[in-house]
Amino acid sequence: MNAVRLTPPAGSVRATIPLASSKSESNRALIINALSGFRGTLHNVSAARDSQTMIRLLKSEDPIADVLDAGTTMRFLTAYFAVTGQYKTLTGTPRMCERPIGILVDALRALGADIEYLQNEGFPPISTKGFFRNGTNRLAIRGDVSSQYISALLMVAPLLPDGLTLELTGDVGSRPYIEMTLRQMEHFGVQTVANWENKTLTVPATPYSPADYAIESDWSGASYWFSMVALAEDESVEIDLLGLKDDSLQGDSAIVDIMRPLGVESKFTDKGVILTKKPAESSLAWDFTNCPDLAQTVAVCCALKGILLTLTGIESLKIKETDRVFALQTELQKIGAELVEVEKNTRYEVRKTGVSDSVPTFETYDDHRMAMAFAPVAMRREVVIEEPGVVAKSYPSFWDDMARVAGVHFID
Repeated sequence: MNAVRLTPPAGSVRATIPLASSKSESNRALIINALSGFRGTLHNVSAARDSQTMIRLLKSEDPIADVLDAGTTMRFLTAYFAVTGQYKTLTGTPRMCERPIGILVDALRALGADIEYLQNEGFPPISTKGFFRNGTNRLAIRGDVSSQYISALLMVAPLLPDGLTLELTGDVGSRPYIEMTLRQMEHFGVQTVANWENKTLTVPATPYSPADYAIESDWSGASYWFSMVALAEDESVEIDLLGLKDDSLQGDSAIVDIMRPLGVESKFTDKGVILTKKPAESSLAWDFTNCPDLAQTVAVCCALKGILLTLTGIESLKIKETDRVFALQTELQKIGAELVEVEKNTRYEVRKTGVSDSVPTFETYDDHRMAMAFAPVAMRREVVIEEPGVVAKSYPSFWDDMARVAGVHFID
């Protein structure tokens, strides 16, 4: 399928959505379970392509590990293969090989890993060639580039002879994802110490204990449903999202607070959360440092509702599956809006311009979140999304779920 045509709901909007499970939790649980000898039992593991790729590569004896376009898988497996002394070549799609990994490789080399770049310095493909203890158990690493580097190091730290203390330099981005990693490690028997005031994270040299672990539904995937409710013309809209928890480990659960001023009320139940409409405010300012994957969804929602949005903390979007800042700037024009850089690399605004395409066709840039962020536009008008298959990366059932509330027609 080359595209999907989405049309607005024909009547009232009421649906119960069995959300996909969390890719973020799944990928961490898979690595930690592997480090505990594959002796635990994981429940509700994500069907997302990234997580399924992780499962396949953890079990594979092939010397080449192709992560496709999975950035988390690349970073976590680099640390895993390096510290466990495996000889592997890690590679991926052309875009994956443009995404930097130098900070993580430098840290692993300092710990004793032998890692070689096979093409361009600082980027995949790379080759892990064993681990040789050199006595280092304290590292300084930037906290403002990618929390995945930090999580990768934390998860392998219990295997190091003297454990590990990480000193985070600069601002710390995506802190909830680091906290998620620490709490999952603790579930598998490793007690960590996080001093956020001094920005140090300490992990002892303690073997993981096998454990059962149940993975929550995905708050990132839930965010698109919040946007659909906010954009729905039906004032009595009600969406029941299953499997979400009020005390979630996931940073993207911040969508509850972000979407409240955009017109979405959330009510938690023993099964999940029920979304309904409420009056929206005229503007919103939000720092996305701890939840960058929500920025596209919120930007599109505000653009269509005519709500002035001020965004900060989106610097990391430029090194995701695509340059998401550029992609948003391009595609928002099609619905009569613009993303303006107000302060270089720091502050952006989404503003209404008033000129839009009659039936906008959105490019997805090989980015699952671009496809799903723009899909809720169909709550108000007909749209076309190109390359809809990209959603398999994190939410394979997205189009099936969306068909419960809107028209979904695939185009060859």
